[in-house]
Amino acid sequence: MAHRAIRNARKEASQSGLSNIEFITQDLSDFHETAEPDAFDFITTFDAIHDQAKPLNALEGIHRALKPDGIYLMQDIRGSSNVENNMNHPIGTFLYTVSTMHCMTVSLAQGGEGLGAMWGEEKTREYLQKAGFRFIETHQLAHDVQNKPEFVSCNDGFDLPRGLQRGVLS
Repeated sequence: MAHRAIRNARKEASQSGLSNIEFITQDLSDFHETAEPDAFDFITTFDAIHDQAKPLNALEGIHRALKPDGIYLMQDIRGSSNVENNMNHPIGTFLYTVSTMHCMTVSLAQGGEGLGAMWGEEKTREYLQKAGFRFIETHQLAHDVQNKPEFVSCNDGFDLPRGLQRGVLS
């Protein structure tokens, strides 16, 4: 999907001498079965899980690929799974439009669930728990009305990356 971005990321990492980082593009529809177990310390996704044909398979694969003390950082769209709770969302109308015109269409075209960008916090947590994650900590960036980063662990807790405090991201 984002081959140019991946190519640029690999190039920048190489130029910076970073040898402990990988940038990968992959079909995640069967990732729950194909993910290499206990392979990664840290996995990230940005505004991506809700677009997947089979988002639970992707999350189960991420869970499988994380080392037992690994961390998954998932940034996704901030909102509720319940439309009535999004009535006062500052850009809710825009996000539902994007969701309908792009996110749901991408998923449905692959025979998927069509969750869309506004799948919401409640559904996100439900899927993360079904995928096997036991500890979920959500943060809100003070300047960002659109996104919510979630730090997720297979264990009962974890240490946040250096420089971050519980409940506060800036």
